[in-house]
Amino acid sequence: MFILYDDTGQVAWSPYGGAINMPTLQKLADNGITYTQWHTTALCSPTRSTLLTGRNHHLNGMASITETTDGYPGANGQIPAQCATIGQVLQQAGWSTFWIGKNHNVPEQDVSSGGSKVQWPTQMGFDRYYGFIGGETNQWYPDLVEDNHFIEAPYTPEEGYHLSKDLADKAIEYIKDQKATNPSKPWYMWYCPGANHAPHHAPAEYIAKYKGKFDAGYDAYREWVLPRMIAKGIVPKGTKNTDFNFLPPNIANPGDYVKPWNTLSADEKKLFSKLAEVYAGFSEYTDAQVGRVIEYLEKTGQLENTVVLYAADNGASGEGSPTGSVNENKFFNGYPDELSENLKYLDKLGGPDTYEHYPTG
Repeated sequence: MFILYDDTGQVAWSPYGGAINMPTLQKLADNGITYTQWHTTALCSPTRSTLLTGRNHHLNGMASITETTDGYPGANGQIPAQCATIGQVLQQAGWSTFWIGKNHNVPEQDVSSGGSKVQWPTQMGFDRYYGFIGGETNQWYPDLVEDNHFIEAPYTPEEGYHLSKDLADKAIEYIKDQKATNPSKPWYMWYCPGANHAPHHAPAEYIAKYKGKFDAGYDAYREWVLPRMIAKGIVPKGTKNTDFNFLPPNIANPGDYVKPWNTLSADEKKLFSKLAEVYAGFSEYTDAQVGRVIEYLEKTGQLENTVVLYAADNGASGEGSPTGSVNENKFFNGYPDELSENLKYLDKLGGPDTYEHYPTG
């Protein structure tokens, strides 16, 4: 079972010294190995393609994300037949193969009912698929796909729906179904939650767990977390933090500069802290849902015979811009955020009325 989070830096999570409590990840780390040398290709589609195939992302046609493919062989968004996925290899070796959650490896023009299904999971070596195709989706009202067709969510947020919960339910269902009919057959599950990619959506009680935890600001967090990482052996002794805005002037874009915490207004600090609280709540809630799958494996005697990998595809995302946003679609359309407007949604952040992302700091 490979659990692959999205857009998460190492210093977010508790096993690496971070402030976000990850009980399931911590339990697995305590009973296993914590890796510190984790190399990615810095974007979702490329990294995911390399993990799926064991091949370089240019060989996989994934030089960039599928939304920005250009048709050339190294960047056409099509994994070629000679780059077999782990699903195809295991499927042919007699395994059941399941893909749960995010798939960011289908060309944009094929993400439709009438599009080609050649690159969809069930054609790429996976017996069953349940999740969303593309870079992100609303966690309360997701664009859901099951196997080869689009579906509606089974119930509403008012009835307790959240995509992280739904994915865990489906993961358990798939394994149960397989064990009921072919119990001796091994299985592989590629489990990719929407967390921690924007939009950051989480139940209010999980967001409330982090109230005030980030009020000291991101400058202070970096100073707090580094010694913890050193103590855990994640980074070597003597490691220093880089500057916030470390790029040389001839490369840097001043519009991307992180604002030092002590230069922010009281309202900015209030907004930025809350955006971080939502992010943390989203991460822990999703970890708790993953925990339900791990508990099921434990109860059914499968966990000791299962290799569980738990990782993230990239470092933290910069798509929130230095100002953060209550609607990430503004960033994608080059439309600036306004602090006064964002503050109106302070109490709604993380809920169905927002589509938020934290600031880059």
